[in-house]
Formats: sequence, C-alpha cells, structure tokens
Amino acid sequence: MEVLIIEDEAPAAERLAEMLRQYSAEIRLLAILPSVKEAVSWFSDHRQPDLILMDIHLSDGLCFDIFKQVQVKCPVIFCTAYDQYVMDTFQVHSIDYLLKPVQYQKLEKSLQKMEAIASQMKPAGNDPQFSELINIIRNSQNQYKSRFMVKTGNRIKAVKISDIAYLISRNKVTMLVTREKQQYPLDYTLDELMTMLDPAVFFHVSRSLIIHIDSVKEVHPYFKGRLKLLLTPEHDEEVVISSQKTPLFKAWLDH
Repeated sequence: MEVLIIEDEAPAAERLAEMLRQYSAEIRLLAILPSVKEAVSWFSDHRQPDLILMDIHLSDGLCFDIFKQVQVKCPVIFCTAYDQYVMDTFQVHSIDYLLKPVQYQKLEKSLQKMEAIASQMKPAGNDPQFSELINIIRNSQNQYKSRFMVKTGNRIKAVKISDIAYLISRNKVTMLVTREKQQYPLDYTLDELMTMLDPAVFFHVSRSLIIHIDSVKEVHPYFKGRLKLLLTPEHDEEVVISSQKTPLFKAWLDH
C-alpha cells in the first residue's frame, strides 16, 4: 500500500510515518507534504496513492483547498485537532478521521477499516456529504473561544481571551501567560489552539509561540528581512518573525 502524508507539523508527521511502519512493512511512504501548495504540486507529477493521511490545518491554509484544485481519487484519513462531536456529524465512506494526538490503536483500526471497504470507495471530493463536512469545519472556525478554564492549585478559574498575552510551548508543555505574567498549563498544542482562537487577534509566531495583538509593544527591523518584537509583559526569549512570515505579520498587525 502506498501512503501519502500531508501534515505541516514535523514531529506529528514523523510519528505517523513510524506508526505506518509498525503497522506493516509493506507500506510505502511516498512523501510528507506540509502545505496546500506542495500537495497540489505533488499531485500534478505523481499518480494517486492508495491512502492519504491528512491534517486539516496546514501551513498555508485548510486542506480542503487541495480538493478545489485536485481530484483526489483515494481514501483519506484526517488527523485533526477538531472536536470529536464536530467530526462525528459526517459519514463519508471514503473518509475516516483520527483525533490528535493520534494513537496507534486508533490508526490501526482506521487502516483496517479502509482496507475492508476499499472496493466501495468513491473519490474523496465527490461525495455530497464531503461538502457538508467542509462547511462544518469552516463554520466551526468562526466559533472562537472566549475563555479558558485553568487550574491554579486546587482551584479552577476562568481566564478571558482578552487577558492572554501569549501562549508558549516548551518541552511539550503548553503554557498560557496572562498580561500579569501569570502562567497556567493547557492541555492543547499550539496548532490546536490556533483552531480555537480568532486569527485577527492571535498570531502564530513560531512553533513555540502564539501572541495576542495587544502584547506587541515594539517592532524593530532585524537581519535578512526579519522583524524583532518586544512584548508586554516581556518574554524571556528573543522573539523574531521570520522573513517568510513578515508580510503576513505586518498585514495582521495593520488590519
């Protein structure tokens, strides 16, 4: 079986690849692609795989943009941070889904399911219910969080979105940092959080940092087209916007 992985988070992609190897030595991994653009380009030069493992939120947009440009004729397993109840609202027999972080036992069941019904598969983008799934996901993106419930000692308290300065990830632990520089752990990755937060208010600076727009105190030109940020409250590490993200950041800051 030939499998294509479309996932922009390198550790998640490598974990999927390792689980595929564990499932069967006969699986051939064709490629790992991090973006809509690269996926569309890949399909123009290669034949269809037997299966795609696909993240919904990619580095340059939602994976559904791939289906607008390419007819995907093979089954798809979504690997997603979206809520289980959202994903349970559709039944498309050419598609399955796994909630992140993906567990081997769940992947194994999905692969077995796909193999069992392979002969009945339709092209993934052709089922009418697929359009319904796209609408559900796009609409769910507009239902942004207004607060997070966090633990502090033996108590649980609510932190409003407006009180968040930034969110950081260190050693696989995500911390919410408030304007008063109080820190609280969250059980989400930064990628998962970006599906819950309003992108007009929050910017994903890097794999380890998401910032609130009001936390940006100063912006300074930096080497090779990059930007250096000063945040409030002060972040204990240097915050630099890559040259690739600089135009997006400027547009976000000036919207």
